[in-house]
Amino acid sequence: MSSVTPDQPRRPSAGTRPPGRPGAGPRVPAPRAGEPPRSRAPLPVAAGVAALWAALTGWLPVVVVLALVRLGDDTGSLWGALGAGGAGWLLGHGVPLETAAGPLGLSPLALTGLSLWRLSRAGVHASRAVGARGGRSPRAALTVAGAVGIAYALVGALAALLVGIAGTHVSPLRAGLTCLAAGVPGALLGALGTTGVGALLGRATPGWLAHGARAGVVAVLLLLGAGAGAAGLAVATGGGDAADMIGAYRTGVAGQAGITLVSLAYAPNAAIWSASYLLGPGFAVGVDTAVRTSEVSLGALPAVPLLAGLPRGPVDGVGAALLAVPVLAAMAAGWLLGRRLLRDAAERRVEVGWRALVGPAALAGPVAGLLLGAAAAASGGPVGGGRLAQVGPVPWQVAAVATAVVAGGALLGAAAAKVLAPRPAPR
Repeated sequence: MSSVTPDQPRRPSAGTRPPGRPGAGPRVPAPRAGEPPRSRAPLPVAAGVAALWAALTGWLPVVVVLALVRLGDDTGSLWGALGAGGAGWLLGHGVPLETAAGPLGLSPLALTGLSLWRLSRAGVHASRAVGARGGRSPRAALTVAGAVGIAYALVGALAALLVGIAGTHVSPLRAGLTCLAAGVPGALLGALGTTGVGALLGRATPGWLAHGARAGVVAVLLLLGAGAGAAGLAVATGGGDAADMIGAYRTGVAGQAGITLVSLAYAPNAAIWSASYLLGPGFAVGVDTAVRTSEVSLGALPAVPLLAGLPRGPVDGVGAALLAVPVLAAMAAGWLLGRRLLRDAAERRVEVGWRALVGPAALAGPVAGLLLGAAAAASGGPVGGGRLAQVGPVPWQVAAVATAVVAGGALLGAAAAKVLAPRPAPR
């Protein structure tokens, strides 16, 4: 029985207001006395500052690492470390360097990843500065990305000029265009998330396309993870040779630490080469060389610690089990795809047909092939002239084999997930 009587009207609950009182909107802090209202930053200023900060935060780690390498050299200087840091920063973006030994175009992909991350943050900061945060405007996101990319291209061209003064020849035009090609997509990733356009694109993407693309990305990550594990195991097995190579430089503790950090910067390259090795196409460490599961043909190699883990011959015996790793990775991606589709269908109380399952699984193959082919292209390049003018895998071979392996494995994994799924209880 309610304790409220006509003489005791019900008290308004917390958060409600008496009738007749105008409802208050969201509280907005009033500007302080004498404080000017906040204004949005002009787009050129915001993009320029964000691009310059992204370049500086990507350049400073390179300077520190190369300064450690040069500490053991009596001829090393601060100006030389700064110039070498600029050259290394450009090399991380894929800009080839002209050296006395020939062209150098083998990019350290760890530095490439750092630069792309900093560019995405530049897109975030520039979007916030111009007031485009949460506006869900594709035009604003593209405008911010283009402005950051142009500013980043100017920074790259200026860096090429400064590196040229330091003694290393770099084409300013090539540097500017390469930094533009990296700056626009990198900044666009951050701008899409900040403006909210990325969420709109995600909702507008058809379900089969989103599931297939996700399965392809998962397969690529699993393959690269397997490649990284295999490469790390190989280097650990040949750890004695790697230690001897590092000690042979005679640069002291600081110099050896710098050489180790440089080797770690090329660790993503080694992971991609190892994944290509597991897939079958393999890679080259010089002209007319091949490192495959069925063939290993090598010549004289430079004293680089990462090369200490190269196989000595073709795979045989227990090592042949490595050939099943790419198929198992693709099947795992297909299994996860099938489980995800079945779980979504169970929540909506519908049944997943074979057509809805086979389409995304088959699409995972081309997605993985494109991604791994692009990674293979980015991981290779010349290391001077002569015999080392060809280093890395052949991109189209990696893309073709990855497409076939991932498509077949994903189909098997998705089919297994559907067949082995528990049957729903009868109503």
